[in-house]
Formats: sequence, C-alpha cells, structure tokens
Amino acid sequence: MIPAQFDYAAPATLDEALSLLAERPDDAKILAGGHSLIPAMKLRLAQPALLIDIGRVKDLSYIREEGGQIRIGAMTTHYQLESSERLREICPLLPECAASIGDVQVRNKGTIGGSLAHADPAADWPAAIISLRAELVAVSSRGERVIAADDFFVDMLTTALRPDEVLREIRINAPGGRTGQAYMKVHHPASGFAVVGVAVSLTLGADGKCSAAGVGITGVATKAYRAAQVEGALVGSTPDEQTTASAASHAADGVDANGDIYASADYRRHLAVVYARRAIAEAVAKIK
Repeated sequence: MIPAQFDYAAPATLDEALSLLAERPDDAKILAGGHSLIPAMKLRLAQPALLIDIGRVKDLSYIREEGGQIRIGAMTTHYQLESSERLREICPLLPECAASIGDVQVRNKGTIGGSLAHADPAADWPAAIISLRAELVAVSSRGERVIAADDFFVDMLTTALRPDEVLREIRINAPGGRTGQAYMKVHHPASGFAVVGVAVSLTLGADGKCSAAGVGITGVATKAYRAAQVEGALVGSTPDEQTTASAASHAADGVDANGDIYASADYRRHLAVVYARRAIAEAVAKIK
C-alpha cells in the first residue's frame, strides 16, 4: 500500500498546471480530490512520475449561470453541488446525484471534474451528465475545446481528454418548462458506487406528452451510456405506468453488461430495467 516514487507539484494557477502537463504529458497525472487516484497509486495500479495537484487553483471551483447555461468548475466538490439551493431550483438532478455519492468525507473532498475525468464505470456523475446533455470544456496550453457528454466517455477509466488536457468546466443548458428529474441507484454496500444507476430528465408539454427525455445509465457497462431507445419510446407519448414500463424495458438493449462477484451481467441488465422504470416514474411525479 505504498505508492511508487513520484515528483510532486502544486501550481497556484491553471496556466501553471497546463505548462507542467505540457512538459510531461506521458508520465504526469492531475490530482483533484484524490479519492480515486490516491488509492490507485497505493495499489500501484497508477504510477505517475509527476503528480500535479490542482487543489490550490481556486478559480476552478464555482457554480454560475451564464447565457441560459449552468456552468460548473471542475474543482467544485460534491458537497458544494449537493448543498446549492439554486441548483435545487433549476436543476435538482445535480444535487440529488451529488447526495448519493460515497459518504460525507468523500463529498467534502471529491470533485465533479475529478470523477468525470477518472471515468469509473460505476461512478454516479457520468449518468447525470449524459442525461442532461452536458458539454465538457477541456483546456491545454494549445487552447480549449468543447466535448459533448456522449463523446467524453470512451471506455473503462478512459475519456476523450488528451494527455496534455485538463477538464476545466461542465456546461448544462438550464432545463425549462415542465421538467422533472431523478437519480436512482443500487448502492454497492462497501464502496457506495453504483451497481446500477439511472439518471432521468423529462419535459412534458401542455398536452401531457413527453417533449424531451434524457436517460443516462451507469454501472452496467464499461462506461456510462445514453439509453437512446428508452428516450425514443418516451418522447411523444404520455408517460403513464404502461408507457413507462415499456420504455424502461429497453434500458440495456444492445449493451455488453459487466459481470462480477457482486452482480452478474444478467442481474445488471435486470436492474437497469427496474431502476429506469422507477427513475422515470419519480421524474414524472416531480413535474408540477
């Protein structure tokens, strides 16, 4: 449980961090909250030669509203998101998801950007970010680029971030109209990670029919994914009990599910269907 030897840097600004990363993109790692990277280093599953601690870069921690978007700095902690009164008003899925993560210690130290960049297949944030059709802003010494949530998660512990890039910000269009949101998951009893987690954001028109749907699922496959067939079955329909159950039945269609000592692949597919139905029903119930 002792990490391999490494160099350590604690830049005070993002530009300084990017400069360090540009010099050693192949053997450096960014340290955010540390709840994923540090355990991996102790087990020597990760052995960076240089650890760049961005914990002192204070301008990466914020929750703002700009141009109809919610903008969240990558170093914003789970607790800051969980406790934001404004987010509870305009995008309650974010505080709800944050509240389900780990325990109090993890939520006080862990960050949304660190979780997303780590891309654990059982992490909570990816499902929420996908369901909300977020954009993720990556920066390097060469400039910035915007990555759609659907394109950000590539595989297990792998994202679209390039070796010299840092995740700076998450952008979400503020939901409008009659929108309901919910996040439901099966907690792993030891780690608190999602055995299966489903995030849902639904908008209903004046006629009671679903005009927009976002469904993100985590814990089932090697990466979080959009349940496009569930969304397609919801849009244009009235989300009653029968419609909801029919739509949710597609939650794991075409997915190569993971199996392990805690949950088989078949059980995860079953849970995806059950929790998709419950999360959709919960989201509908929250629409005023």
